[in-house]
Amino acid sequence: MVSDEYEQLSSEGEGGWGLGRGVGVCLGLCLPGGGPYSCPELTVSPPHPAALEAARICANKYMVKSCGKDGFHIRVRLHPFHVIRINKMLSCAGADRLQTGMRGAFGKPQGTVARVHIGQVIMSIRTKAQNKEHVVEALRRAKFKFPGRQKIHISKKWGFTKFNADEFEDMVAEKRLLPDGCGVKYIPSRGPLDKWRALHAA
Repeated sequence: MVSDEYEQLSSEGEGGWGLGRGVGVCLGLCLPGGGPYSCPELTVSPPHPAALEAARICANKYMVKSCGKDGFHIRVRLHPFHVIRINKMLSCAGADRLQTGMRGAFGKPQGTVARVHIGQVIMSIRTKAQNKEHVVEALRRAKFKFPGRQKIHISKKWGFTKFNADEFEDMVAEKRLLPDGCGVKYIPSRGPLDKWRALHAA
Protein backbone atom coordinates (compact mmCIF):
# COMPACT_ATOMS: atom_id res chain seq x y z
CA MET A 1 0.00 0.00 0.00
CA VAL A 2 1.26 3.47 0.92
CA SER A 3 3.56 4.25 3.85
CA ASP A 4 2.52 6.44 6.79
CA GLU A 5 4.32 9.51 5.45
CA TYR A 6 1.71 9.84 2.69
CA GLU A 7 -1.32 9.66 5.00
CA GLN A 8 -1.28 13.41 5.81
CA LEU A 9 -2.52 15.59 2.95
CA SER A 10 -0.37 18.56 2.00
CA SER A 11 -1.89 21.77 0.68
CA GLU A 12 -1.51 20.98 -3.02
CA GLY A 13 -1.73 17.82 -5.07
CA GLU A 14 0.90 17.07 -7.65
CA GLY A 15 -0.27 15.80 -11.01
CA GLY A 16 1.77 13.75 -13.43
CA TRP A 17 2.08 16.29 -16.24
CA GLY A 18 5.12 18.13 -14.85
CA LEU A 19 7.15 15.07 -13.95
CA GLY A 20 8.02 13.71 -17.37
CA ARG A 21 8.52 9.99 -17.18
CA GLY A 22 7.75 7.06 -14.98
CA VAL A 23 4.12 7.61 -13.96
CA GLY A 24 2.10 4.49 -14.68
CA VAL A 25 -1.29 4.54 -16.35
CA CYS A 26 -4.33 3.45 -14.32
CA LEU A 27 -6.36 0.87 -16.19
CA GLY A 28 -10.13 0.69 -15.87
CA LEU A 29 -10.50 2.43 -12.51
CA CYS A 30 -13.23 4.94 -13.34
CA LEU A 31 -15.15 2.67 -15.69
CA PRO A 32 -18.64 1.89 -14.36
CA GLY A 33 -19.72 -1.72 -14.14
CA GLY A 34 -23.03 -3.56 -14.04
CA GLY A 35 -26.28 -2.32 -15.45
CA PRO A 36 -27.84 1.14 -15.06
CA TYR A 37 -30.36 1.42 -11.42
CA SER A 38 -31.25 2.79 -3.24
CA CYS A 39 -27.47 3.77 -3.76
CA PRO A 40 -25.25 2.72 -0.82
CA GLU A 41 -21.84 4.41 -0.77
CA LEU A 42 -18.44 3.50 0.68
CA THR A 43 -16.82 6.53 2.23
CA VAL A 44 -11.38 6.75 3.52
CA SER A 45 -5.62 7.21 3.95
CA PRO A 46 -4.83 7.63 0.24
CA PRO A 47 -5.83 4.51 -1.74
CA HIS A 48 -3.32 3.05 -4.17
CA PRO A 49 -4.59 2.29 -7.72
CA ALA A 50 -4.17 -1.43 -7.05
CA ALA A 51 -6.38 -1.12 -3.94
CA LEU A 52 -9.08 0.73 -5.89
CA GLU A 53 -9.05 -1.87 -8.64
CA ALA A 54 -9.08 -4.76 -6.14
CA ALA A 55 -12.08 -3.24 -4.33
CA ARG A 56 -13.94 -2.74 -7.61
CA ILE A 57 -13.31 -6.34 -8.70
CA CYS A 58 -14.35 -7.69 -5.29
CA ALA A 59 -17.63 -5.73 -5.19
CA ASN A 60 -18.41 -6.40 -8.85
CA LYS A 61 -17.86 -10.16 -8.52
CA TYR A 62 -20.22 -10.43 -5.52
CA MET A 63 -22.91 -8.28 -7.15
CA VAL A 64 -22.83 -10.29 -10.40
CA LYS A 65 -23.25 -13.50 -8.40
CA SER A 66 -26.10 -12.20 -6.20
CA CYS A 67 -28.00 -9.74 -8.46
CA GLY A 68 -27.07 -10.73 -12.01
CA LYS A 69 -24.92 -8.90 -14.54
CA ASP A 70 -27.54 -6.25 -15.35
CA GLY A 71 -29.08 -5.87 -11.88
CA PHE A 72 -26.79 -3.14 -10.58
CA HIS A 73 -24.54 -0.22 -11.55
CA ILE A 74 -21.22 0.31 -9.76
CA ARG A 75 -19.06 3.43 -9.96
CA VAL A 76 -15.62 4.16 -8.47
CA ARG A 77 -15.64 7.82 -7.44
CA LEU A 78 -11.87 8.36 -7.10
CA HIS A 79 -9.02 8.63 -9.56
CA PRO A 80 -5.34 8.38 -8.55
CA PHE A 81 -3.98 11.67 -9.91
CA HIS A 82 -1.48 12.38 -7.10
CA VAL A 83 2.08 11.31 -8.02
CA ILE A 84 4.34 10.05 -5.22
CA ARG A 85 8.15 10.18 -5.52
CA ILE A 86 11.05 8.15 -4.16
CA ASN A 87 14.67 9.17 -3.58
CA LYS A 88 16.35 5.89 -4.49
CA MET A 89 19.44 5.02 -2.44
CA LEU A 90 22.07 2.47 -3.43
CA SER A 91 22.73 -0.37 -1.02
CA CYS A 92 25.66 -2.10 -2.72
CA ALA A 93 29.32 -2.09 -1.64
CA GLY A 94 30.97 1.29 -2.17
CA ALA A 95 27.61 3.06 -2.51
CA ASP A 96 28.79 5.97 -0.36
CA ARG A 97 31.23 6.96 -3.12
CA LEU A 98 28.47 7.07 -5.75
CA GLN A 99 25.57 8.86 -4.06
CA THR A 100 25.19 12.24 -2.42
CA GLY A 101 22.76 11.45 0.42
CA MET A 102 20.11 14.13 0.90
CA ARG A 103 21.70 16.65 -1.45
CA GLY A 104 19.36 17.12 -4.40
CA ALA A 105 16.87 14.72 -2.85
CA PHE A 106 13.90 15.47 -5.14
CA GLY A 107 12.89 11.92 -6.08
CA LYS A 108 11.78 10.19 -9.24
CA PRO A 109 8.09 9.37 -9.80
CA GLN A 110 7.25 6.03 -8.24
CA GLY A 111 3.49 5.74 -8.69
CA THR A 112 0.15 7.41 -8.12
CA VAL A 113 -2.37 7.52 -5.28
CA ALA A 114 -5.81 9.08 -4.83
CA ARG A 115 -6.14 12.01 -2.41
CA VAL A 116 -9.14 11.33 -0.17
CA HIS A 117 -10.68 13.59 2.46
CA ILE A 118 -12.71 12.51 5.48
CA GLY A 119 -16.27 11.76 4.41
CA GLN A 120 -15.44 11.59 0.70
CA VAL A 121 -17.25 8.88 -1.25
CA ILE A 122 -15.00 6.13 -2.66
CA MET A 123 -17.45 3.83 -4.40
CA SER A 124 -21.18 3.89 -5.15
CA ILE A 125 -23.56 1.11 -6.23
CA ARG A 126 -27.14 1.67 -7.35
CA THR A 127 -29.68 -1.10 -7.66
CA LYS A 128 -33.31 -1.91 -6.83
CA ALA A 129 -34.51 -1.67 -3.23
CA GLN A 130 -34.84 -5.44 -2.76
CA ASN A 131 -31.09 -5.87 -3.40
CA LYS A 132 -30.02 -3.52 -0.59
CA GLU A 133 -28.58 -6.31 1.61
CA HIS A 134 -26.45 -7.61 -1.27
CA VAL A 135 -25.05 -4.13 -1.93
CA VAL A 136 -24.12 -3.60 1.72
CA GLU A 137 -22.34 -6.98 1.76
CA ALA A 138 -20.48 -6.17 -1.48
CA LEU A 139 -19.24 -2.86 -0.06
CA ARG A 140 -18.33 -4.55 3.24
CA ARG A 141 -16.08 -6.93 1.33
CA ALA A 142 -14.58 -4.07 -0.68
CA LYS A 143 -13.67 -2.24 2.58
CA PHE A 144 -10.96 -4.82 3.32
CA LYS A 145 -8.97 -3.69 0.27
CA PHE A 146 -8.31 -0.23 1.76
CA PRO A 147 -6.17 0.88 4.70
CA GLY A 148 -7.85 2.75 7.53
CA ARG A 149 -11.55 2.84 8.43
CA GLN A 150 -14.44 3.21 6.03
CA LYS A 151 -18.20 3.49 6.54
CA ILE A 152 -21.13 2.36 4.42
CA HIS A 153 -23.96 4.88 3.98
CA ILE A 154 -27.40 4.34 2.43
CA SER A 155 -27.94 7.40 0.25
CA LYS A 156 -31.24 9.31 0.23
CA LYS A 157 -30.67 10.26 -3.41
CA TRP A 158 -32.24 8.53 -6.40
CA GLY A 159 -29.45 6.48 -7.99
CA PHE A 160 -26.45 8.59 -8.96
CA THR A 161 -28.51 11.78 -9.27
CA LYS A 162 -28.51 14.71 -6.82
CA PHE A 163 -32.28 14.57 -6.22
CA ASN A 164 -33.91 12.93 -3.18
CA ALA A 165 -35.76 9.67 -3.82
CA ASP A 166 -39.03 10.89 -2.21
CA GLU A 167 -39.21 13.87 -4.62
CA PHE A 168 -37.85 12.21 -7.75
CA GLU A 169 -40.99 10.57 -9.16
CA ASP A 170 -43.08 13.71 -8.58
CA MET A 171 -40.49 15.82 -10.41
CA VAL A 172 -40.48 13.37 -13.34
CA ALA A 173 -44.30 13.44 -13.48
CA GLU A 174 -44.23 17.26 -13.53
CA LYS A 175 -41.59 17.13 -16.32
CA ARG A 176 -39.07 19.02 -14.20
CA LEU A 177 -36.67 16.11 -14.79
CA LEU A 178 -35.95 14.38 -18.09
CA PRO A 179 -34.14 11.01 -18.36
CA ASP A 180 -30.60 11.43 -19.69
CA GLY A 181 -28.63 8.18 -19.86
CA CYS A 182 -27.98 6.91 -16.32
CA GLY A 183 -28.78 10.38 -14.94
CA VAL A 184 -31.41 13.08 -15.43
CA LYS A 185 -31.55 16.58 -16.83
CA TYR A 186 -33.13 19.29 -14.66
CA ILE A 187 -35.60 21.60 -16.43
CA PRO A 188 -35.78 24.97 -14.60
CA SER A 189 -39.07 26.82 -14.18
CA ARG A 190 -37.60 29.93 -15.85
CA GLY A 191 -36.90 30.38 -19.54
CA PRO A 192 -38.70 30.88 -22.88
CA LEU A 193 -42.46 30.27 -22.69
CA ASP A 194 -42.55 28.56 -26.10
CA LYS A 195 -40.04 25.97 -24.93
CA TRP A 196 -42.13 25.25 -21.81
CA ARG A 197 -45.33 24.87 -23.88
CA ALA A 198 -43.63 22.49 -26.32
CA LEU A 199 -42.32 20.35 -23.47
CA HIS A 200 -45.72 20.04 -21.74
CA ALA A 201 -47.67 19.56 -24.96
CA ALA A 202 -45.72 16.38 -25.76
